[in-house]
Amino acid sequence: MVRVKSRYLLCEVNVSDKSQLLLLDDRAVAATVRAAVARTHGDYGAALCSIRFSVKYLNAHTGIVLLRFPKRCYRLLWSALPFITSIETRSHKIPCFLNCLHVGGTIRTCQKFLIKYNTQQLHRMLPKCKDEEEKQHIRKAILNCSLAGETKEAFEEESESEEDEVE
Repeated sequence: MVRVKSRYLLCEVNVSDKSQLLLLDDRAVAATVRAAVARTHGDYGAALCSIRFSVKYLNAHTGIVLLRFPKRCYRLLWSALPFITSIETRSHKIPCFLNCLHVGGTIRTCQKFLIKYNTQQLHRMLPKCKDEEEKQHIRKAILNCSLAGETKEAFEEESESEEDEVE
């Protein structure tokens, strides 16, 4: 049996008003990307990218989107992203554009890249802080950026909830 290979595209949704990000949902993003591929590459591109295409992760607070699609058509999808100018969701039209951050073979590599990217963004924010309290908050956020820390915290939360159930 042959394993079917996929690619994962990590994108950032850039909007002028950050409160509009909360209106996003994965179906709207998927429909917008499919429509952009169909407009750009016609029926051929739409057919290739519609097979096993999905939005695997969407964070409406940060605007990060993880798209999965077949390995053979990642260039078609990637080349159609600049033509996305808005996402229509819940009867709202959100003007935005998608910025491609990373193309990976697994979700884990995309997660690792996202941690590095977020850490770099936090380091850029540190010199722009106004007071010491804000700097301490950002330093704490930088120190908490790791996959091991996240899994350890999740494990601790699970063990605490199990202890509560036993009592």
